[in-house]
Amino acid sequence: MRGIRKIGITGDTHGEDLRLTHEGYGIKGNLGEEDALIICGDFGYIFFDNERENAFLDKLEKECKFLVMFCDGNHENHPRISQYPEEVWNGGKIHRIRKNVIHLMRGQIYDIQGHSIFVMGGAYSIDKAMRQEGYSWWPQEMPSQEEYDEATKNLKEHDFKVDYIITHTAPDDTMSLFYPNHKDEQELNSYLEWVRENTTYKHWYFGHLHQTKDLWRNQTVLMYGVRDLATNEIIFPD
Repeated sequence: MRGIRKIGITGDTHGEDLRLTHEGYGIKGNLGEEDALIICGDFGYIFFDNERENAFLDKLEKECKFLVMFCDGNHENHPRISQYPEEVWNGGKIHRIRKNVIHLMRGQIYDIQGHSIFVMGGAYSIDKAMRQEGYSWWPQEMPSQEEYDEATKNLKEHDFKVDYIITHTAPDDTMSLFYPNHKDEQELNSYLEWVRENTTYKHWYFGHLHQTKDLWRNQTVLMYGVRDLATNEIIFPD
């Protein structure tokens, strides 16, 4: 296993090539070959599964010095991601996209740099009426009962104690601060609220809301900015 010195964390990348390759976004210029980056969902570089996307992933494998990890959001091609090879990595299941690009699967707990990290992807697309099922929207965006059960089992095995929680959407109480009416996503938000109530953690990071802000209960929503996972210090501003 490669050694990891620093773990940066950021919000939705939505398949924007420059987010990972241009110094202006603070990722390329501030993370090196001993570092890693976690993206809080809506990775988006595996969406249309076309030649351009595959060429960019090949470029990341060849030229990107840091490890790229992502949980899935709602705007993902979930069936295509699930077709990549599955393996156990640092204690949890992943999909290996490229040698330095990995999908952190739902409900898994990883031991990275001595930190225990619980990951639960998924969210609801409020814009799905403007999308085409099987082309730009997939029903697997919300977790299955099997994935909820897997998450609960893994948390129980860790005595409901982890260092960090990484999700795409937010726990229910937090989501209600932004969107009092979020009934279509409520099942997942409520599950995450249950996780919050029952799990000891140092900090919780999520994306989805397209803003960067430190919130209550040791939670931070992220978009363009990059934070240090372990300290929540700003590596690069939003």
